Amino acid sequence: MEFVKFTKENSIAVLTLNRGKVNAINEDVVEELKDCLEGVEKNPNVRAIILTGQGKFFSFGFDIPGFMNHSKEDFKRYLTKFTDLYTYLFIFPKPVIAALNGHTIAGGCMIASACDYRIMVEGKAKISLNEITFGSSVFAGSVEMLQFCVGQKNAEKILYTGKMFSAEEALAMGMIDQINTEENFTNDVKAIAEEYAKKDINAFCSIKKLLRKPVHDEMIKREKKSIAEFVEIWYSPETREQLRQIKIHS
Repeated sequence: MEFVKFTKENSIAVLTLNRGKVNAINEDVVEELKDCLEGVEKNPNVRAIILTGQGKFFSFGFDIPGFMNHSKEDFKRYLTKFTDLYTYLFIFPKPVIAALNGHTIAGGCMIASACDYRIMVEGKAKISLNEITFGSSVFAGSVEMLQFCVGQKNAEKILYTGKMFSAEEALAMGMIDQINTEENFTNDVKAIAEEYAKKDINAFCSIKKLLRKPVHDEMIKREKKSIAEFVEIWYSPETREQLRQIKIHS
């Protein structure tokens, strides 16, 4: 794997996004992460997963400059893979802890929203679904997951403003579940994963399905139409002009 590092410690698998300085998401990242998740799902020796990023970003979100020359059809194909990834992750049959080591933006926040527990590093890191600030929409699935985490009114606040929230603000709304200092971050994340790993996996899966299946079904039902709407807005002249201003430092 080039962009997703896999390590295993006892019954805990750690998947680390590792693409440049900001872990921008492209088709390769999506495919590698899906492959890793499918592998750990089948591995009976893995009982919990930590999903994190390398460096100061969990993920910047989409590799926007990298998608600027894609045709509508190619981009739609990528979006289908991306939304399929977080839909799969949302109902994944093992506990997944998002260890938000740094900034968690847009598509990166969508991936984090699909996880069972989100722990964020204390300090300057921000979390945001900021698509509206550059003229983009979001996906039905991402809205369903956000509402599941934070409720309707907070979801409106997050999506309508596109604000970059501090860890403290995110915790108050339910975007994340815990904040930890940088010094203790790795050890505390492992401790949480170990607690999840101790649980009976069949009971966990049953409870997770009961909690999430209605939302999961709604995500699948609405996603195709929302992708089509997303693409039309993304390729509008106004949005394209804003997207061209976005630079990613690799």
